[in-house]
Amino acid sequence: METLLIIDFGSQYNQLIARRVREAKVYCEIVPPSVSLPEIRSKNVKGIILSGGPASIYHKNSPKLNPGLLKLGVPVLGICYGMQALAHLLGGEARQAKQREYGRAELHVQSRRGLFFQGVPAKSVCWMSHGDYVARPPKGFVKTASTRDTDMAAFENRERRLWGGQVH
Repeated sequence: METLLIIDFGSQYNQLIARRVREAKVYCEIVPPSVSLPEIRSKNVKGIILSGGPASIYHKNSPKLNPGLLKLGVPVLGICYGMQALAHLLGGEARQAKQREYGRAELHVQSRRGLFFQGVPAKSVCWMSHGDYVARPPKGFVKTASTRDTDMAAFENRERRLWGGQVH
């Protein structure tokens, strides 16, 4: 059976994400960041979602992204903390925001050629809930969306099949 994994970084939305994936008739499992690479390989994983979470990527005890996940050859989507973890691991930069962004926000899609926002209007309403943000994307990534308070609301590296979105 093909599987989509959700790496649980502590998001309050993990169950909602899993429900939406399952409603699309895709089998998925929620697993902790400590899940081993051999266990992942045994699951016939076809994609990974890195969830959000309340931690800051720079806190000593924050959950860490296993670099081996990005060598499995499957698409990876980082949401909120997951996006920040991707940026941090791959040489980008996440910073603490001067002010948390929480609630409804107007999303401005910059890249219509990107896969992340296919079919999404150039201006759309999204939900933001974060205290950190990606200040500089990793090499090879392009910004695909912004909000008034978050310049890098989404990015992607299409060749590597890696996407990140600060949005919910």
